[in-house]
Amino acid sequence: MAAGYAATPAARKLGIKPGSVLLLVGAPARWSLPYLPADVALTRSATVPARSDAGPDVVLAFCAEAARLAADITGLAELIFPDAAVWIAWPRKAAGHVSDVTENLIREVALPLGLVDNKVAAIDTDWSGLRLCWRRELR
Repeated sequence: MAAGYAATPAARKLGIKPGSVLLLVGAPARWSLPYLPADVALTRSATVPARSDAGPDVVLAFCAEAARLAADITGLAELIFPDAAVWIAWPRKAAGHVSDVTENLIREVALPLGLVDNKVAAIDTDWSGLRLCWRRELR
């Protein structure tokens, strides 16, 4: 664990529980999430997949470009309807990364769709994340 980081494992911060279905979208090739709870079904996709009957409980979508976020947000919203969550991860500027994705930009593209943000977290030393879910009245 990096110095200065809380002892809380990222999987716990992201709300991943035993038996959850976790979908990683656009994750860097060698990126992994340590300390996953028991029986987590983990799948990866380079792009936003079509919704299936057995949708994911948690989606972690990596996005380093505003244009990519704008292109993917509707599909991600559909993927989590009605009661799952999507974390939009963006590169941390504090770690020296360059990106045009910000917490406020994520809100700008997500809120008009009926999504609401309810948590922000440092996922690791390179990525921050904003958790989005559907507004209660739209579920």
